[in-house]
Amino acid sequence: MGVYLFLGYLMLDITLQYIPYDTDVAFLRIKQDEIALDYYRWAFFIHVYTSMLTLLAGFTQFSSTILRKFPSIHRTTGWIYIITILLFSGPSGLIMGYHANGGPSSQIAFCLLSGFWMYFTAMALIAIRKKDINAHRRFMIRSFALTLSALTLRLWKYAIVGVFEPRPMDVYRIVAWLGWVLNLIIAEIIIFRSRKR
Repeated sequence: MGVYLFLGYLMLDITLQYIPYDTDVAFLRIKQDEIALDYYRWAFFIHVYTSMLTLLAGFTQFSSTILRKFPSIHRTTGWIYIITILLFSGPSGLIMGYHANGGPSSQIAFCLLSGFWMYFTAMALIAIRKKDINAHRRFMIRSFALTLSALTLRLWKYAIVGVFEPRPMDVYRIVAWLGWVLNLIIAEIIIFRSRKR
């Protein structure tokens, strides 16, 4: 919980760099060609501004206390999470993935991340509409594992740079995959163990 809050704070700190609206700050300084494209600029700021919502709303979905004592909060934040990903964060992430640094390897990684993120989230919605709680939970675990890639990608980046000191684009290509694939593997392990129980 403490680690999650700390990482969430770091994400908030990153997000605040773009408030008020600024196209010549932080990450965007190396994306000046892309930010000149209207659709990329829209996608970038939609993605940045909605990411915190997915992290906050998604976290509440796995609290047994909230689910048991405050089911309306669980439902409301669940809808916020699903709508945000399917209508805003996921599609904008797909556009950003197409323009990712690091060439085809990174672009494929980020586009797959966005595609799987939207797919698992949509399947979680379909499952709960069918009142299949077990399937809903499994798909939400997968979806939230990919939501957490916003945090784990940055953790891996700091760890790899701190230990190996590789070239920046090499780091980007590595974390483009490592930031979410390992999360998904861990999610599948959690699902497998919960099925055994």
